Amino acid sequence: MTHVIVLGNEKGGSGKSTAAMHIAVALLKSGYKVAALDLDMRQQSLTRYLENRKSFSESKGVGLDFPLTPSVEASSADSREKARAEETEALMAAFRTLADCQFVVIDCPGADTHLSRLAHAHADTIVTPLNDSFVDFDLLARLDPSTGKLLGPSLYSEMVWNARKRRAMSGVKGGIDWVVMRNRLSATKARNKAEMGKRLDELSTRIGFRLARGLGDRVIYRELFTSGLTLLDLGGEHAPVKLSTMSHITARLEIRSLIMTLNLPTAEARAAA
Repeated sequence: MTHVIVLGNEKGGSGKSTAAMHIAVALLKSGYKVAALDLDMRQQSLTRYLENRKSFSESKGVGLDFPLTPSVEASSADSREKARAEETEALMAAFRTLADCQFVVIDCPGADTHLSRLAHAHADTIVTPLNDSFVDFDLLARLDPSTGKLLGPSLYSEMVWNARKRRAMSGVKGGIDWVVMRNRLSATKARNKAEMGKRLDELSTRIGFRLARGLGDRVIYRELFTSGLTLLDLGGEHAPVKLSTMSHITARLEIRSLIMTLNLPTAEARAAA
């Protein structure tokens, strides 16, 4: 009954770790038992985020919500087959220890790795943060440079499609819900923004994902990283930033809107299942 949420995008800098942290904390604050896995062995942004959160909690003497954080190591085996086998077992072992968690949030690297593919194959929900740029749009599909018409899905989209196909063939109940969230949207109207929206709407029906409004382009998200806090932690006695501006309040609403859009299973739905 564990629901696996994978944050995936093979381009760096899309806001995966920030989104993963906010989703995990939102679920914790809703009373769920949550685990967080960082599969980005090089950057480890989610790991650093959680370490900063622990340091802030201890230094300020405040109680914060923390997910379980089992470690999954990349294999150092010389043989490709052996390395894949070791990494598969490491991820499966982590899943076994988390069997009593309602949710597992996985932050994947901005690269095509074996562990990332495994995580996508075991996902119940895939969340793909996407900067509002046609550079990032290329992650999902190829465009004809002269006409702007869609030529076909990208390698990442094909990977998600293959994960869905394997899921269907495995007999596991339920499919993989894929949500693409438009990240770092500006408040201003722009031709590029409107064109991106048009292309994404068209593509969503062709390759089967849902669109969600992600996180705005706000300084507050970058500032919170050093203290390990999320917008859902603000407002308390020791919070370094208060919800004092309309921008902060709007940003908090963005998080709540995202969680609602993900349409994750509730405790009542789990009990019924």
